Amino acid sequence: MKWITRERPKIDRLACPWLIKKFVDEDAEFIYVPFAEVLTNAKKFDAIPFDIPDVEYTHYNNECTFDYIIKKYKINNPAVLVMAVIVRGADTDKHDIAKEAAGLLAISSGLCYNITNDYKLLEIGMLIYDALYSWATHFQKQKHLQNSPFENLLHEVYNKFLKDQKTNKQKIPNWVKNLKEIIQDQIDTQFTFDLKKISNTLEINPSYLSREFSKYFEDLNFGDYIRKIRINKAIKLIQTSTYSLTEIAYLTGFSDQSHFTRIFKQHTGKNPSAFRKNLKKSKQNTKGN
Repeated sequence: MKWITRERPKIDRLACPWLIKKFVDEDAEFIYVPFAEVLTNAKKFDAIPFDIPDVEYTHYNNECTFDYIIKKYKINNPAVLVMAVIVRGADTDKHDIAKEAAGLLAISSGLCYNITNDYKLLEIGMLIYDALYSWATHFQKQKHLQNSPFENLLHEVYNKFLKDQKTNKQKIPNWVKNLKEIIQDQIDTQFTFDLKKISNTLEINPSYLSREFSKYFEDLNFGDYIRKIRINKAIKLIQTSTYSLTEIAYLTGFSDQSHFTRIFKQHTGKNPSAFRKNLKKSKQNTKGN
């Protein structure tokens, strides 16, 4: 018996040949031709056309050609019925009906992309569906770790030890505490920050300090963290003092007011003068209420 369908098979046009050879006709032959030539060549080769519109072996309602062949030949094999849902989900993009459908589509699409010879693709497809059939027959209810003592042991170790360790607070090196004190002192006294000098004070290699800094300082590099601290101090001064913005820029270690304004806006979304005006309005509204 010969069967014919359109070229470049992906899902149904690989799954159906497997189903036919496995349960209908083990000597079946399959022909792939351009879509427009399927019916002409079906007559020429006395072949059964499938998986194209307006033929018997095709999609009906929400079911694909694989489903029709199962019904046509009354194939009641439990594993095949499991496969049918997966094939249908992959072939009709309804991956919600079987979680394996997305995987089947991914593998099939990759094969179709990598293999340009349709008959070679069919040969590989037969192996894929043999494997899927074996899974549906023997392993569909078995989890990956269930049958592997070694992997199961690793899983157990992870749950008992590694997972617990992950939730524990990371031990903070002493230099982090010392560095925070240095930064605060520098901020409070408007000193300039020199990473090399600070490294010498801490007796730590500058490269190591620069590399490790973000792990302990809010995932920020040294420069960004210092700017954030300075802006936080500036906000506090705006809220609690009568200093001019120029004075606040100086008190928080900025070289000039334009630089201060630019960094302040990056952190708060407003320039310092607008921030102060909004703060005054907010206080007035509070008093009015």
